[in-house]
Amino acid sequence: MCAQIKPTRMELTRLKSRLQTAERGHKLLKDKRDEMVRRFMIYIKKNRTLREEIETRLTEALQRFSVAESRMGEDLVTEALLCPAKSTDITVDKANIMSVDVPKLKYEESGKAPQLPYGFSFTSGELDQSVLDIAELMPLLIELAEVEKTCNLLADEIEKTRRRVNALEHVMIPETKKNIKYIMMRLEENERGTTTRLMKVKDMMLKDG
Repeated sequence: MCAQIKPTRMELTRLKSRLQTAERGHKLLKDKRDEMVRRFMIYIKKNRTLREEIETRLTEALQRFSVAESRMGEDLVTEALLCPAKSTDITVDKANIMSVDVPKLKYEESGKAPQLPYGFSFTSGELDQSVLDIAELMPLLIELAEVEKTCNLLADEIEKTRRRVNALEHVMIPETKKNIKYIMMRLEENERGTTTRLMKVKDMMLKDG
């Protein structure tokens, strides 16, 4: 690389400016990476908490559902759940975290329909409770989807930023410093050569005089 560098003062000035920009960018990218990692860990913790709560409550609801199905029969359970109790809307928006666009999901229940889509004549209490429990889990499931997608997007951006930081730290900055050192050495050599020639010319002029 050094062989392709022109050992001139103009090139030296350009490389010094480039080095300052690279070091400034390196610091900014490191700060960005550290902050993203901090926020990523917050979302990871939130994701774990949500998932554990959902898995626990969903397991209990499905156990009740299994009991109801064994008592009522599969056909009667299917018939009871054919019609939805209510309609729901999910609004998709986005937020910005450290220049990363992440989803923001808003769960809304529309209408004032009853919680259960059937009458109580031929259904069991286990089915009622399991349906209510699963309905209560819907907002948490939507939130979990939002948090998990945010974790994935942040993880991708952290990896990209890490690569940029490493490229600056281990390639561009050391290479630029090496080229600056090379040019300075060549300029010093040229100056010493010029000084030597001038001294010789001076000696020759003195002898001629």
